Amino acid sequence: MSALGYYLERAGIATTGISLVREHTAQLQPPRSLWVSFPLGRPLGIPNDAEFQHAVIKAALELFEEASGPVLRDYPIDAPEVAIESAPACPVNFQRQSGSWQDRLASELALISPWYEIGLDKRAGRTLVGASTSHIHEILQRFGEDLDAHRIPADLKWFKASIEDAKTYYLEALSAEPGQYNARQLYRKLWHETELGRALGLFHAMFMDHPQRAGFARILLPRDALRRIDDTLS
Repeated sequence: MSALGYYLERAGIATTGISLVREHTAQLQPPRSLWVSFPLGRPLGIPNDAEFQHAVIKAALELFEEASGPVLRDYPIDAPEVAIESAPACPVNFQRQSGSWQDRLASELALISPWYEIGLDKRAGRTLVGASTSHIHEILQRFGEDLDAHRIPADLKWFKASIEDAKTYYLEALSAEPGQYNARQLYRKLWHETELGRALGLFHAMFMDHPQRAGFARILLPRDALRRIDDTLS
């Protein structure tokens, strides 16, 4: 869509757009673009929230008021949390683990995989996992390899899609059994009790240490999680 904007602008048609991958938009430099920190496939935020979606569209249209471009503006608000039909009560004890990141993530996956399968069965096979082309085992293995080597993932497009898949996999596993938790507690459990949450926090710190990649750090953690992130990520 960024490239298409150039052709339309040459024909005298002003364009604006919404970006879900800031890194790519910054490289392509379309005439006008609004970056949002929403999951892939949801450029306007959560479904059925007309007021929130209209605000996002309005912010994108306001870019027409800029005197010159290219313009890349960050939308300052995260999407509201989506309510979940079944609350999390996955009976997994997320104890702090030691060893390599590959081992830590693999061990945690072994704990939650049965609950993901239970949830999948209850939903008659329906899942929101699938943004990337990789299986969850490969995703977490590659995350672990990069963290153990303390390096930024090379394929950022794959990395963003895989982050969405990993988070979705965990949330669907955590919500497999009914319980007393609400949606906010589910997200808190993901970000503050799991090795995946700590791993993404460490990735965030690694990206922030590289000025040319710092912008990508914004997609790794919601602002609320970043404010309360565990200070013992290593």
